[in-house]
Amino acid sequence: MQNNTKKAKVPLTFKDKEAGSYFIMGFANFVNHQIGKGLLFLGIEIGYIIFMALKGVSLIQGLYTLGTKKEGWVTVPGEALPILQKGDNSMLFLIYGVAAVVITGLFILMYFINLSSARKLVSDRLEGKRPNSFKQDIKSLADERFHGTMLTLPVLGILFFTVLPIIFMILIAFTNYDSKHQVPGNLFHWVGLTNFANMLGANKILSGTFFHVLGWTFVWAFFATFSNYFLGIIVALMINKKEIRFKGMWRSILVTTIAIPQFISLLVMQNMFNLYGPINEFLVSLGFERVDFLTNNATNARIVVLLVNLWVGIPYTMLITSGILMNIPNELYESAKIDGASAVQIFFKITMPYVLFVTTPYLITQFIGNLNNFNVIFLLTGGAPTTTEYYQAGKTDLLVTWLYKLTVNNYEYNLASTIGIFCFIISATISLLTYHQSASYKSEGDFQ
Repeated sequence: MQNNTKKAKVPLTFKDKEAGSYFIMGFANFVNHQIGKGLLFLGIEIGYIIFMALKGVSLIQGLYTLGTKKEGWVTVPGEALPILQKGDNSMLFLIYGVAAVVITGLFILMYFINLSSARKLVSDRLEGKRPNSFKQDIKSLADERFHGTMLTLPVLGILFFTVLPIIFMILIAFTNYDSKHQVPGNLFHWVGLTNFANMLGANKILSGTFFHVLGWTFVWAFFATFSNYFLGIIVALMINKKEIRFKGMWRSILVTTIAIPQFISLLVMQNMFNLYGPINEFLVSLGFERVDFLTNNATNARIVVLLVNLWVGIPYTMLITSGILMNIPNELYESAKIDGASAVQIFFKITMPYVLFVTTPYLITQFIGNLNNFNVIFLLTGGAPTTTEYYQAGKTDLLVTWLYKLTVNNYEYNLASTIGIFCFIISATISLLTYHQSASYKSEGDFQ
């Protein structure tokens, strides 16, 4: 009979000869003749102490101050003329300070691994077991703990090349790093939650812009997602009808829009809806007035971006839905027809629940993707029409395009970072809540 009782951890007390590991990493390994492993722990501790003494303390201090010396001409006692003083670079202070904190975190992790190793040695000694040699530990890392060995480098890579930049960008939201505080000529400093407060109401123009853009972002995401979804399903149902001929040709025509790079399709559409583009010329030839589709009329521009989004979005839904429709058992439809169900009842009782169950994760992905859909808005309208009511944003700008303008055009990195955090919170909250409430999550076995 298998014993599933969890083995109790042996505490490391100061009466044990291995207790020196509390102060000297690897001490327990040395007293148990694990010289290689002990040297590894001791080397990490010595390396960290040297790093902190030479650089670490000043880097963490720099993270607190973000620099104190501005670049410029200063008068030095004893000098006849002013000299150019090289200033601090707040950005480097922030990056290096965060790196020092991450290194400290890794050292703390290694310290606890050292204590865990010491407890293991105490446990082995009490049970009369012989401690592993360094060679046996290496062999273990290449055998039963191989998964941990393989994950070490990717985890470190993610930590320094993904997590560290994300932390840096998040921290920018708590500074005043904008066009007036550009490095290296000027310094920027911590401002706490000021940017969030300004965005949520303290600054009228900023908060007004934020809530208007946020509202349009939700409207856009809702209509862009569900119009593509339901129209894509309808197109797929029509093409999959037995009576429809040349199914391959119809699918090929729609798939062509996917094959063409999206930015080309969008730029072509932008030219077609231009004030002097082919559509307006056609309207003039019929005796109508020119219509300002994209530039100065917010309602027209919003309708056009939603319509163009149908052109580039429906083929994706059509393809996915076609595959799902082919996998619905025909017996279900035959049974429903024998029972006298109408076409509408069959659609809402069999087809739609099946499609919705399979595509719910796709639907959530599409909604989140549309919340952050940069291409359609930027390439069609560029956020136009512009308005003096908004701060650096137009009537069709989404949060993500407004963020882009603040960063590239105006160097308002602090506001852009704040908006980025809001985008993440909104996207993560909606994704988690909707998926956990969906049938795909709650009733996974119903359609298997």
